[in-house]
Amino acid sequence: MTTPVCTGASRAASATAGHHPHTPYASFSSYVRARGPVLLRTARSLTANPCDAEDLLQTALAKTYVAWERIEDHRALDGYVRRALLNTRTSQWRKRKIDEFACEELPEREAAPAPDPAEQQSLHDAMWRAVLKLPDRQRAMVVLRYYEDLSEAQTAEVLGVSIGTVKSAVSRALGKLREDPELAPVR
Repeated sequence: MTTPVCTGASRAASATAGHHPHTPYASFSSYVRARGPVLLRTARSLTANPCDAEDLLQTALAKTYVAWERIEDHRALDGYVRRALLNTRTSQWRKRKIDEFACEELPEREAAPAPDPAEQQSLHDAMWRAVLKLPDRQRAMVVLRYYEDLSEAQTAEVLGVSIGTVKSAVSRALGKLREDPELAPVR
């Protein structure tokens, strides 16, 4: 048995001031802010390219926005958006156009070889060991800035310090990382 997600226009018009009896989200914007990251992960699982995933999610959210007033049970919004993601991706796949052109010469292969996974892992491990040698406060700032990709202001807010403190501590930490002998091959 399925739960109806959309109702007729007359039912939507009778809703009081746009509020639904089962509305955990006050607005479409609040829904996107709350559920956007989860829905983006779903979109990324449907495409190989992260940029295509963002476009796919935007298209599905646009469809959801158009239907927002007709959606009866806002607790079922994730399912509605996921269905829109899947339908949109399927339509894109069906419409894709493959252009092939015959030519007299074969195109040259790319000269850059793929990086060695073992070498990449070794570099990753060396970098992490160097980060672990940093004092706790500097390590926290480096992790927040570069591993968690927070801005200086966000890092300062999380740690309860000023932006200037973050800038100077991260600068000192990067100096120490540059001097680490294990990271010499990277320089």
